[in-house]
Amino acid sequence: MPACCSCSDVFQYETNKVIRIQSRNYGSIKWILHMVVFSYVSFALLSDKLYQLKEPLISSVHTKVKGIAEVKEELIENGQKKVTEKVFDTADYTFPLQGNSFFVMTNFLKTEGQVQGLCPEQPSRRTICNTDRNCKKGWMDPQSKGIQTGKCVVYKGTQKTCEVSAWCPTETVQEPPRPALLNVAENFTVLIKNNIDFPGHNYTTRNIFPGLNITCTFHKTRDPQCPVFRLGDIFQETGDNFSEVAIQGGIMGIEIYWDCNLDKWFHRCRPKYSFRRLDDKNTKESFYPGYNFRYAKYYKENNVEKRTLIKVFGIRFDILVFGTGGKFNFIKLIVNIGSTLSYFGLATFFIDFLINTYSSKCCRSRIYPCCKCCEPCAVNEYYYEKKCESIMEPKSTLKYVSFVDEPHISMVDQQLLRRSLQNVEGEEIPRPPMDFAELSRLPLSVHKPPHISEHQEELELLGKTGSPEWCQCGSCLPSELPEESRCMEELCCRKAQGPCITNSPLFRRIVLSKDVLQFLLLYKEPLLTVDGNFTNSQLRHCAYRCYTTWRFGSKDLADFAILPSCCRWKIRREFPKSDGQYSGFKNNY
Repeated sequence: MPACCSCSDVFQYETNKVIRIQSRNYGSIKWILHMVVFSYVSFALLSDKLYQLKEPLISSVHTKVKGIAEVKEELIENGQKKVTEKVFDTADYTFPLQGNSFFVMTNFLKTEGQVQGLCPEQPSRRTICNTDRNCKKGWMDPQSKGIQTGKCVVYKGTQKTCEVSAWCPTETVQEPPRPALLNVAENFTVLIKNNIDFPGHNYTTRNIFPGLNITCTFHKTRDPQCPVFRLGDIFQETGDNFSEVAIQGGIMGIEIYWDCNLDKWFHRCRPKYSFRRLDDKNTKESFYPGYNFRYAKYYKENNVEKRTLIKVFGIRFDILVFGTGGKFNFIKLIVNIGSTLSYFGLATFFIDFLINTYSSKCCRSRIYPCCKCCEPCAVNEYYYEKKCESIMEPKSTLKYVSFVDEPHISMVDQQLLRRSLQNVEGEEIPRPPMDFAELSRLPLSVHKPPHISEHQEELELLGKTGSPEWCQCGSCLPSELPEESRCMEELCCRKAQGPCITNSPLFRRIVLSKDVLQFLLLYKEPLLTVDGNFTNSQLRHCAYRCYTTWRFGSKDLADFAILPSCCRWKIRREFPKSDGQYSGFKNNY
């Protein structure tokens, strides 16, 4: 895009040029790809509801657990075992937790009658001792039950441990009961109340809908909207056994997903429940398997403060609520349509890739020139030439040379030129196609060769006798420039020996025809006065331009073209300068 140099440049519009290729193959590919893209865009627009403005929800959860369990406990009184039966209700086996979670006790261990005092520590690698030297007064271990007094006392029989100041007797290390004491908890039910709100859409709802049967129980297929869940069914959904998890406890996730369509014509906002085990299932490899914690019940007996320490095993249920609410939004629809329209450019990209790939030189096999698989290459090469135009970076040091006996144009870097331009091997550039429409501008006299005087013929014969070594046509003259600039003018019209291009009738008709040159000058400047030496100079430079346009085709190349010595002197003889002094090669850039 050109820079804005004036106010009028602001009010301009630029558009891309389109090349329309009449081809059934490429046309079919285009429409197939367009149909695929259109189907995908339409499906994505409807299935993903890209026309909606979506917003995350705000949620609150409240739970209620119901169920009764009977637990048999073994107590030892006066050296005798005594079995007692207790009934556990909701207040006994549920514990309040922070956030969207609740806990159900399934197993426990009790240490009853603890009082503050001195007693031996439970045996372990760090507490077993032989003398008082093995115990350090005031030492505490995070794994210990109290603070060591520095004494080594008898724990049981001949086994000794360090004495500690703690709640005595200390808690014994033992495995939880098998089966779990509250194994019947799998029949407990929990009611989950979930309220959600979409502030941006001003919409509020909950998972308990009007007319709900309060005696229902959640089932994935029969009653998927029921908010009452049986704990055993939750574990069945995840493929776990409630009785095994109840022994040491675990963590279960209850996921509530809301995918709400808040449009009036297709309103739907219902929760979808799913379940996920969140703790480590492999208890053998877990360092701390299951889920447990401790709490104490304090009381006084004979004016002495005592407590019952209870280690609780159970299942923590984490309720995870997430989802989005979508509502039609015109701006969102336009934005998504605009972004998906870019996919239609895939057809252009793919077809251009085919044209560029199969028009390259490596596609055309030289080993099997008659192979039919190479036929598409020629067609694609034709498309490529119509579609793409190769240009070179306009550097002042780049010069272009055209030999009449070579089909291509050579590009030479002036900075690297250390010898005669005739003998330098440049980079080959394809010759631009000739536009024969330009010849229609020429007058009919273009078909008449110009008259050559006897004086001019003598000069030509004189030039042939003194042609330099690098000349291949016999019509070139030595350069009159200084030695450091002479190499740019040491150029012949031919690469190998042969007739000079200046002897061709076409050279005389296009380059040396005075009628043609005057016509071109007047075509450019209708009021130009053509008389005197000034006109001779104009005709000479116009002849230079005619030659470069004829032999180089492209204006970009003609601006940096170098004329052969034979052609340059032929033009100078036809349209000489009055003093006979010529400036020679100049950088035109």
